[in-house]
Amino acid sequence: MKKRIVCFGDSNTWGFNKLDESRYPEEVRWTGRLAGMLGPDYTVIEEAQNGRTTVWDDPIENRMAGLKYLWPCMESQSPFDLIIIMLGTNDTKCYFSQTAQNIADGAGRLVWTAMISPYGPDKYPPQVLLVAPIRIEDHEVYRHMFGVQAAEKSEGFSKAFRLVADKYGCHFMDASLYAKPGKADGLHLDPEGHALLAKAMYEKVKEILGRTEKERPAAGSE
Repeated sequence: MKKRIVCFGDSNTWGFNKLDESRYPEEVRWTGRLAGMLGPDYTVIEEAQNGRTTVWDDPIENRMAGLKYLWPCMESQSPFDLIIIMLGTNDTKCYFSQTAQNIADGAGRLVWTAMISPYGPDKYPPQVLLVAPIRIEDHEVYRHMFGVQAAEKSEGFSKAFRLVADKYGCHFMDASLYAKPGKADGLHLDPEGHALLAKAMYEKVKEILGRTEKERPAAGSE
């Protein structure tokens, strides 16, 4: 039976191309690349929205918090084996006034929601992979919205998100170890970034789902 993977994220999962504000083709996006690398035994499901946050509704851009959409999304896509949660970049916007740990704790709400859900195989919870987003680089394009402090906040993602993953016992990956934003805006992945992230995601997914049940480590083990 095919393994099903839900990728729950924001514009860097959706595939936003800042150069012309379009969407990168499927074969460029890290999700599409991941699907290609995993092959026919896996189904990769994109569940992404530009501007999505962890738990805060955006009063300026009219974006719904990820927490509000997560449960119906999981029910709609069930059953699935793994959910990859990569959110937090948009939470650094200046009008939210949140710290890196606040943002990671928001992501933790999503992790916990997934871990108590019955939407994995045989109505058990799915495996959960929490991904600390790539770091933000200060850039004039979005400085009015994110402010100069956004890059500094994102520097704290690695530590804060790992603490949350350890707290809930889920799998963890730090995207900033593998990819960085493109030069167009210091925020979004460019094609090279998507390719690098896809490769890292492939290795992590195979680590989590590529073994038999007897071989698979407990969730959260590294």
